[in-house]
Order: sequence, then structure tokens, then C-alpha cells
Amino acid sequence: MSTFSWNRTVAIFLKEFQQMLRDRLTFAMVIGVPIIQLILFGYAINTDPKNLPTAVVTSESSNFSQSFITALENTGYFKVTAVGISEREAEALESRGYVQFIVVIPPDFTKKIIRREYPAILVSADATDPSAAGNAISALNLVIPQALSHDLVGPLNYLNQSAPPFEVRVHKRYNPEGLSKYNIVPGLIGTILTMTMVMLTSLAMTRERERGTMENLLATPVRPLEVMCGKILPYVVIGYIQLFVVLAAAKFLFDVPMYGSFILLILMIGLFMIANLGVGFTFSTLAKNQLQAMQMTFFFFLPSMLLSGFMFPFRAMPVWAQNLGEVLPLTHFLRIVRGIMLKGLSVDYVLTDLWPMLAFLAVVSLIALKRYKQTLD
Repeated sequence: MSTFSWNRTVAIFLKEFQQMLRDRLTFAMVIGVPIIQLILFGYAINTDPKNLPTAVVTSESSNFSQSFITALENTGYFKVTAVGISEREAEALESRGYVQFIVVIPPDFTKKIIRREYPAILVSADATDPSAAGNAISALNLVIPQALSHDLVGPLNYLNQSAPPFEVRVHKRYNPEGLSKYNIVPGLIGTILTMTMVMLTSLAMTRERERGTMENLLATPVRPLEVMCGKILPYVVIGYIQLFVVLAAAKFLFDVPMYGSFILLILMIGLFMIANLGVGFTFSTLAKNQLQAMQMTFFFFLPSMLLSGFMFPFRAMPVWAQNLGEVLPLTHFLRIVRGIMLKGLSVDYVLTDLWPMLAFLAVVSLIALKRYKQTLD
């Protein structure tokens, strides 16, 4: 038996390294995935959201009410984006996710303070994601004692006692107990479907190309759109099976409520699955083997999971990261599924997040069909 040779080992090393460099897609994934992780975790991920949109409902513009609003904004957690609207309008903004908080200052707020009637300010918080509102509510408790300290001077100094001359009542809507499972379990529907739908479709098409059965499919008179639909629809059935498993667990194991329409939820999930299956079909036209298909799936799934608001509060991310997240269908689907299950939203309220998913589906489908026609040629 010949002895170990470093020359032969180096020759094999050079051969494998050259082969790796020829596989440009795999090499790009090896370099790209760590860079994406560093950027996302280093710059985009933040568990302490600031400047949360807040609506203020008040019938007076006195110094006391303005001082309280200014004190809220000075914490850095609250950003008044709507003022001078009715309580009904503010609740509509909160249910659609446009504002995180509603601050309701009662009528005759100033008079009640002077009369020592201790008026109550109502702060309504969208608590579907407890981590997004938790720090802001804690900061609110620190603001109360000092909010009117600069106004209670001179003749009003008698009101500047140890206890503030008003109280703040916090109402956590949609998740009063702040249970994280109410936020995570509905989100798991989207993340599970994203991973499985993209992966299964991309692997199925790539597997046919590797086994040589793609030539038989191309020899048939089947059109590209028919192939795409035929490949996607079986996995829609699989997706619905996964869906019912998750929904059953949500109901019987985690006791997550369902306030909205179950039929509407099923329809929205169907569109979301088709969008992700279109992504998988596109990946299958780009990948040369199943390994590349798996790498592309992970390349798509990682930003979707981190930038959609599933793991970290969406509003805690910088603007550029939020803009990237708005492109991903999972971001809009999480808002829809949480809105239907926890808020009982109707179809009119989910349209805002429905059309971005439809636009994403249209773009992905066009790319997939174009790439598939190139494969035919």
C-alpha cells in the first residue's frame, strides 16, 4: 500500500476548489447568506421599537393636554400621527394597524384637574404583539408623575403633590393578558407555509430535471402555464392539510381565539400559498440541482422570517428594512391572519394587505413563465 501523498491531496483539493468556483450559484449562497445574516441581525433587528404611531382623541387644546402629549413624545416611544379625530376613527386606525396606541383625553380635562376630580386618560394599546407595546407602556408609567410638573406652578402649586392630579388607564386590546402565543401561533401558519411551499415546489421541478423526466414532460403538448398550475395545485392541497393541523393546535392546545370569518381566512391563505408556490417554481427554473434549490429556499426564507414581523416587532426595524419587508408576502399575510383571528377584521379591512400579495404573485408568475419558456428552448 502506498504511503500518504501530499501532492495527490493537494491535487484533489485544487480540483474540488475549482469545481466549487464553477458552481457560481452555490458559491454566491456561501458568501451571500452570512452577509445577509450580519446585516439583518446587526442593523435591522431591534426588540425595542420607538416612535410608535399614536392617535390622540381630545376635545380641548389646553396647556395640560398639550403637556401630556409632549411628555409622551419625549419618551421616544410615542409619535402622534393623528390628532383631532373621533374615537371611532381612531379605533378604525388601530384595528387596521395604522396606529399602535390611542390616547383619549376626556372632555373638560383642565377643569377636572383644577377641581381635584382626578380625570382619567384612556390609553388603548394594540397588544397583538406584546413585545411591541410592552416597553412603551412601561415608559408611560414613568411619564405620569412628571407630565404636568411645569404647569402646576404659582396658584396651581397646590396640585403639584406626591400623587399626580390625573390617572392613566391602559387598555390592551386584542390580547389583554399579553400572551405571546396569540401572536406567535397565527404567525406560524405563514412561516410554515412559506418554508414548505417554496421548498416542495422547487425540489419537485428540479428533481425531474435531475432524473431526466423533464424531457418527457417537454415532449408533451402541455403549455407552460398548464405545467405551472399542474405542479402548484397538488401542493395547495398539502398546504391546506398543514393549515388545518396548525389551526387545530391553535384551538385545542393553545386556545387562540378566532374572531373573524373562517372562510375569509381560508381564502387569504390560499392566495398566500399560491404566491409562495410561484416563488418555488421560479427557483426550480434557476437551480441546476436539488442542493441549489434548497439553498435558494433558505435564501428566501431567512429574510421573510426576520423582516416580516414574525420574530421581531416590525416597527422596531429601520425604514430601509421595513421597505424590504413590505415586498415580502409573509409580512402582509401576518397582518391579515392576525387581523382576522385576533381582531375579527372583515374583507374591507384586509384589502390594504391583499393587493401587495396579488402584485407579488403576478410578478413571480410572469418571471416563472418566462424562465420556463427559456427552459423549453
